[in-house]
Amino acid sequence: MNAQILRACKELIDDAKMSCTDIVFKEICLEILAKARSVLTEKQFRHLVDYAAEKMKEKIPFKVRQELVASK
Repeated sequence: MNAQILRACKELIDDAKMSCTDIVFKEICLEILAKARSVLTEKQFRHLVDYAAEKMKEKIPFKVRQELVASK
């Protein structure tokens, strides 16, 4: 069950990365991490934190960023 929750959290992070501006994405990541803390094992939570941190460092393509801004 925890593995499914971990996978779902990663999918939520990936979806947010592609559909939100950077500041909103980071806010969503913090919410996901806060909620995941109580349901994942310590190891899984650390893995999710590392995953979210890597996604935060990634830059989204300029074209996608323009589309996000234009749709807001």
